[in-house]
Amino acid sequence: MGRIIVQVKITNLFEEDKTIECGMFVDTGAGALILPKAWKERLGNFKRSEIVELQLANQEVVKGEACWPVEIKIEGFRPVSNEVIFVEMDTEKGDKCEPLLGYVILEQAQVAIDMLGHRLVPVKYIDMK
Repeated sequence: MGRIIVQVKITNLFEEDKTIECGMFVDTGAGALILPKAWKERLGNFKRSEIVELQLANQEVVKGEACWPVEIKIEGFRPVSNEVIFVEMDTEKGDKCEPLLGYVILEQAQVAIDMLGHRLVPVKYIDMK
């Protein structure tokens, strides 16, 4: 299976000058947008946040901080509003940490994955079935 990395811009909706632009790994096994906790200050202060538990692929449960509202703009697709979850990551890699873009955000932005072309493609309609 190939890796899909896309450019994403995340903006704090109450401090619109606070943004993060980065390449994100598309991970259909993850539900949310996940960023390193070390990047949180770059998005400023949030109106809402809460501690959440996340289960990793190896079944380990870790704590993260869900913060909202943010605007999420996947390059080439419409922006959506949602939350970002900050978790501890290996920050020795600096900006090379691998943020994750999960399926909830993809569906919300009307994005599908072309597995043969290893790219994202638009979905014409929002699924209401």
